[in-house]
Amino acid sequence: MAPSLLAADFARLADEAYAVADTADWLHVDVMDGHFVPNLTIGLPVVESLVRHARLPLDCHLMIENPDRWAPGYAEAGARSVTIHAEAATAPIRTLRAIRSAGARAGLAFNPATSVHPYADLLPEIDMVLLMTIEPGFGGQDFMDYLLPKIRNTRELIAAHGGEIWLQVDGGVSEETIGRCADAGADMFVAGSAVFGAEDPAEAVSTLRQLAVSAAAAADGRIGGHG
Repeated sequence: MAPSLLAADFARLADEAYAVADTADWLHVDVMDGHFVPNLTIGLPVVESLVRHARLPLDCHLMIENPDRWAPGYAEAGARSVTIHAEAATAPIRTLRAIRSAGARAGLAFNPATSVHPYADLLPEIDMVLLMTIEPGFGGQDFMDYLLPKIRNTRELIAAHGGEIWLQVDGGVSEETIGRCADAGADMFVAGSAVFGAEDPAEAVSTLRQLAVSAAAAADGRIGGHG
């Protein structure tokens, strides 16, 4: 579980991060530059501060132009996971390797309309695939159900490759949708409004986790029953 600070109170980021520290696994940090996506959020100086004060590891999602230039710096600053977009990177292998060399997990993100299959050869360079389940840029959008087959197909690609690659979904993840994502094969979940819009963010994370675990267990049971 990786609550997204995009939905948090930016004037109280440290407090918001602390509120989910006991129930979440990561803090998801959306870095947007106003060019690759229309929104403008936070950058490297804020991430450096969060690294010093947050109790959870930072999962930085770079929705920016020229990630080849900027991504390694986020890993060097202490982010434990740094994800770049397939649509923005011009030298993805070099950049993914630089992220890993700086000590972070390397992720590759895909917008809803971008197919993962042309990038299958890059899987050895990747620790996580991030699938956007909304159009990137702003929080609070509705989950796009038609992307569930894409999640399932990506899980099959990862399984065929082997190794430990996480499959993250980001966008519209809520109590109503997280089970469908887990059933399709996602195993890391970014939730913004569903967490920080709740009266008790920590409890919201726990509830989402339980729903995901239950759906994944049911899916495993179906697969095992067919084997």
